[in-house]
Amino acid sequence: MGAGRSLPALLFGIVLAGPAGAAAVVDGNYGDKEGCLYSETGESSGSDIFFLLNREGVTTAVSYCAFKGDGRKVGGATVVSAECHEEGATEATPYEMTLTPDHGGYTVGFADGTRWGPLMRCKK
Repeated sequence: MGAGRSLPALLFGIVLAGPAGAAAVVDGNYGDKEGCLYSETGESSGSDIFFLLNREGVTTAVSYCAFKGDGRKVGGATVVSAECHEEGATEATPYEMTLTPDHGGYTVGFADGTRWGPLMRCKK
């Protein structure tokens, strides 16, 4: 097989692989009621507060955090780097998030002690 044919196949495989860190742990959509509604429709209900966790990152009513790089296991949790875009901000802010399994869902934790969750699996 020539180089012209293998490159598209390689790129296709990379696209399908997705983010390495959280993708290995987050096997679906997890959120609160409003976050799960957002996962189904792609539209916000207008709620001031909602949370949605999926393989790509965490979406809230006022920010989006995209997972970056490989996650690392710490005990039963996974620590993953993310770049967060706050509503109204033009620059991304780097964060480390800890995804901890919690009663069939996940709790998302930050270094400053902030916790979101537990975010439960969205029903289809």
